[in-house]
Amino acid sequence: MMNNGKIKTAALHNLGCKVNAYETEAMEQQLAGAGYQIVDFHQPADVYVVNTCTVTNVADKKSRQMLRRARKLNPEAVIVAAGCFAQASAEYLRKEGTVDIILGNNQKNQLLALLEEYRPGQGQRELMSDLSGPEAYEEMELSATLEHTRAFIKIQDGCNQFCSYCIIPYVRGRVRSRRPEQVVSEVERLAGKGYQEVVLTGIHLSSYGADLKDEQISLLSVLEQVQQIDGICRIRLGSLEPRIITGEFVDRLTGLNKVCPHFHLSLQSGCDDTLKRMNRHYTTEEYYEKCEMLRQAYEHPALTTDVITGFPGETEEEFARSRDFLERVGFYEMHVFPYSVRRGTRAASMDGQVPEEVKKARSAELLELTKKMSDQYRMYYKGRKMEILLEEEIWLDGQPYMTGHTPEYVKCALPSGRRNTLAEGEFCRILTDGMVLCR
Repeated sequence: MMNNGKIKTAALHNLGCKVNAYETEAMEQQLAGAGYQIVDFHQPADVYVVNTCTVTNVADKKSRQMLRRARKLNPEAVIVAAGCFAQASAEYLRKEGTVDIILGNNQKNQLLALLEEYRPGQGQRELMSDLSGPEAYEEMELSATLEHTRAFIKIQDGCNQFCSYCIIPYVRGRVRSRRPEQVVSEVERLAGKGYQEVVLTGIHLSSYGADLKDEQISLLSVLEQVQQIDGICRIRLGSLEPRIITGEFVDRLTGLNKVCPHFHLSLQSGCDDTLKRMNRHYTTEEYYEKCEMLRQAYEHPALTTDVITGFPGETEEEFARSRDFLERVGFYEMHVFPYSVRRGTRAASMDGQVPEEVKKARSAELLELTKKMSDQYRMYYKGRKMEILLEEEIWLDGQPYMTGHTPEYVKCALPSGRRNTLAEGEFCRILTDGMVLCR
């Protein structure tokens, strides 16, 4: 893109989830393909794009801060607010006046067209969808990713769950699935560039195909197609809802040898009363049964989860029940979050809001538990060989090592090897940061 003979520069900043990260990379490639020079966000640029997040009030604050920072870096730049905060808080952005272009969800593939039409001094431009009803899937794609060996691929958008703490269904809209042929085409292109592992992700991945049922399209059917692609040796799944784990699902999944035995099953609490208040549609016993199905089907699957502490109304007794359940399941890893109020959700106005210091203390207790369980999980590999997809070089004790992950997503370090190749290592010991040192 030329301006008086000068190549325009663009800087992008991502806030939020892996889906947001995918979309940010896709927007970056749109701009680079049109001739923009991509620069670091903290440098002067002609265009700044902030892909915002609104999952919590803290995320809102970070989104506002990054937009203001962009304006300070270059007062003459075109500032674009894209994504979830832009979708949820367009009225605020109109009045506040920091940004020039407001780009809602399901419109990010229009970034380049809006920039080409934009003229300084003509006021804000805006492109938003009403996501309260049916929408088509917004097609975006990557020809490469920031990671050199593993590619994240968005295949689904939107959520129909309406958990009481979550704003996402309102800003991402209803469930929309990417066409399987588009998924396969992108994976084939990335495999052709040397990527060996793909991670299929979405806002509510388990709902993939819910809007395409008439065509018998499902998460399993698209997995079966990706399994056939030459060059891909691993398929990893993003976060799943426990209800997707059925006997039929597991039977078909175990027939796909490229699918990694690493399952992130969303939980949020190990207490049934808390789950009801969260509007989660399962009990702890049902969840436990799903975990056992996976453990019976795979030798040593990695089960990971998310947990919220201090949800409104969570008593000491409820927290203790939750903690005991988490230990009973024996997760490989837990992502622990103190409950954060999100305006516009039912949970924000619930009675029994828990003090911040209590939330933090409970989170700290669960983080200690997850370290203990993680180490127990890794110790299973003592005396065993592990298959590692090597990713990057680091230095340990003055010596070069290659690091990478096993199919179960255990991070390992080997004293030799080459990036983006599969290697075999034998467990030696667990380092202080949880990485497994191999020989």
